[in-house]
Amino acid sequence: MHRYIPNTDEQRQSMLASLGMQNIEDLFVEIPDQIRLKRPLDVPRSHSELELIAHIGALSQKNLGASNYTCFLGAGAYDHYGPSIINHTLLRQEFFTAYTPYQPEVSQGTLQAIFEFQTMMCELTGLDVSNASVYDGATALAEAAMMACNATRRNEVVVSGTIHPEHRAVLETYGCTREMMVKMVPHKEGMVDMEALRAATTPSTAAVILQSPNFFGIIEDLAGAADIAHEAGALMIASVDPISLGILKSPGELGVDIAVGDGQPLGVPLSFGGPYVGFMAATQKLLRNMPGRIVGITNDSEGQRAYVLTMQTREQHIRREKATSNICTNNALVGLATTIYLSVMGKAGLREVAEQCVSKSRYAYEALIKTGQFEPAFAAPFFREFVVKSKRPVAELNQELLEHNILGGYDLGKDYPELENHWLVAVTEKRTKEEIDHLVRRAVQ
Repeated sequence: MHRYIPNTDEQRQSMLASLGMQNIEDLFVEIPDQIRLKRPLDVPRSHSELELIAHIGALSQKNLGASNYTCFLGAGAYDHYGPSIINHTLLRQEFFTAYTPYQPEVSQGTLQAIFEFQTMMCELTGLDVSNASVYDGATALAEAAMMACNATRRNEVVVSGTIHPEHRAVLETYGCTREMMVKMVPHKEGMVDMEALRAATTPSTAAVILQSPNFFGIIEDLAGAADIAHEAGALMIASVDPISLGILKSPGELGVDIAVGDGQPLGVPLSFGGPYVGFMAATQKLLRNMPGRIVGITNDSEGQRAYVLTMQTREQHIRREKATSNICTNNALVGLATTIYLSVMGKAGLREVAEQCVSKSRYAYEALIKTGQFEPAFAAPFFREFVVKSKRPVAELNQELLEHNILGGYDLGKDYPELENHWLVAVTEKRTKEEIDHLVRRAVQ
């Protein structure tokens, strides 16, 4: 009857007898007969393992992504190369759990991996402490805003309109439940309007929030925004791209109090949108306001090094509206992927990836402009991603590119009506000169 439940007939009868029942149907007597299903379930016939694998394989081929196309689509998720050692390590069975290691005596390996993740995030961001982990870049940003409100006892955040539109939507959703007021500041020539930012920042402001490189790929003035925030007694929150930190000044050097972002560019595959892993780092004084998990080092009773969860209690995450955060699941497996990536790439490797993103995106930008079919949109420096104005509808352009196995850039008109026919193109270190030239040729035909 239940072929996937490995109980023998004798075991079933023994369990029924202990319940004072004669047969399986006695378990369902409380369900009215008129609403019970009187026929077999309408499901396909059973398959052998060989047939099932072939069937699932055929279904999977209907989903085509960056491995099937040349990808110039970014807008928050990027087609970077992940060294093969990442999957070889993740496939070890001791890492195959996302559950938070509350029992340190049996979780030292997992805790050490999380500690290494935190350490590398601190080194990247130039900040004192890091947690592990928040779900992705969007939730990291929203959690940072709530953290700032808790720390300053204010309820207003000033947000740049150049932040990823989906991240802003998540922030506004969080704000509705926490009585947090979100004030949006418009962009000016692809960057936040600094005069409008200063005007919007008041003594009620808990945090000023910028993304750099922003949604248009442009590098924002984080130091200038931090000065504005601090003059009002507010915190400065920056959403940053980890690859860019291989060549740009760290958020900590620029006066940022909380740095967040998505770890996806660090060796995590696109996977049609996830799972990804968010990161968050902050100054020492904000340690007790941080959500997620924090792993520390101590010594056990025998004087040996031991890793433990610290600074928080498990119960604080389940105190509903009184909790520091309601994020309870730990994305340690994806966090481990980013840790392996940073370990094998090292400082020189990360810098090389970042420099290739800069040089290749610049080459693509200039090549598209030279065709005469695209115009510059903004003049500010960009990283990996840039915006050009197309002389024809972007949707039409992307459809034609798709027919030539190219995933084109993002149509900014979807989120910014004033940027109709503006094309956001991402160029990672994986793109070759031949692939970029092919994009340019097909984009003008």
